[in-house]
Amino acid sequence: MVKKKKDKLMITVVILDILVFLGFFITYGPISFFRNFLITSAMTTRTHQYLAYIFYNDAIIDQVMKENVVNNFDEATNTSEIKFNNNSEVTSYANEFEEQVLKRDEGNDLYKVFTTKYKKNTIHMLVIYDPSRISMVLSSRNARGGQMMTSIAKENNAIAAVNASGYSRNKKTGALIPVGVVISGGKITAGTGATNQLIGFNEDNILVLTYDDAETAIKNGMRDAMSFGPFLIMNGEKAEMKGDGGWGYAPRTAIAQRKDGVVLFAVSDGRGKGSPGLSMVQLADFLYQYGAYNAANLDGGGSSMLVVDNKLINDPGGYTYTGQRYVCNAWILK
Repeated sequence: MVKKKKDKLMITVVILDILVFLGFFITYGPISFFRNFLITSAMTTRTHQYLAYIFYNDAIIDQVMKENVVNNFDEATNTSEIKFNNNSEVTSYANEFEEQVLKRDEGNDLYKVFTTKYKKNTIHMLVIYDPSRISMVLSSRNARGGQMMTSIAKENNAIAAVNASGYSRNKKTGALIPVGVVISGGKITAGTGATNQLIGFNEDNILVLTYDDAETAIKNGMRDAMSFGPFLIMNGEKAEMKGDGGWGYAPRTAIAQRKDGVVLFAVSDGRGKGSPGLSMVQLADFLYQYGAYNAANLDGGGSSMLVVDNKLINDPGGYTYTGQRYVCNAWILK
């Protein structure tokens, strides 16, 4: 009996040693993927950066972040290349991706929603055929901590709503403060004019990605916009990226427009149920195959939410009983 107990104890010790060895090998070994995955995924969140610092020092974290980046574009959005086409009569498609986008639901010429799989992730696509119906709205309750996406959609009588800006939270009041600026109806409705990446629609309903400040963008015709990024596709060319792009793997929200004027919102699940989430490289590749001519990343993680007809379509990772997170603004379709 004593010998059996000793044997079991020895087996347990050996198993623990193996697990510890594997943990150190994965975290500090020669295979960089695991190290990059942990650091970039943690450092691009608001609340989980400590996970990177548990295992790595500042020098290693800084080095990994420098090796995983999305480079800025040297050009501006070429709006003249966007030619609005009425594709409602198209019956022959170049590939399955064209069919998913252009084949409209019977009786609905405004939008469609479909769900697909990419890199083991579930991605929900909102396709909008008339971008003049898209606008930017702020939460009416930012001073009290923001709203869930279903609440924003209902309050604005929106057919569909997608999360937009990142935000910070006032530690004393709990108020949500959008990152950068928000433009609605050609006016700055939140933040200041200073920004380095602005995503929005101009008066011709063309998606414009610009590094201009908000005042300059408005003078150039921007009607609705918000600050975020990175820019993923510009004038049909994907951004140059190092490593995984530096944003790790997480649920994502992205906006894109095709050359025919059709707008795409992609909202991916992640961080559970076998879905690790998407890197920026994967997100750009995914949108590119659907014909995205200009595309940008929006706030992701637990903020990634898509609401259609007052129903939450995706499976978000927020902290409320519904799974939704309180957010500060949204792109809506009316």
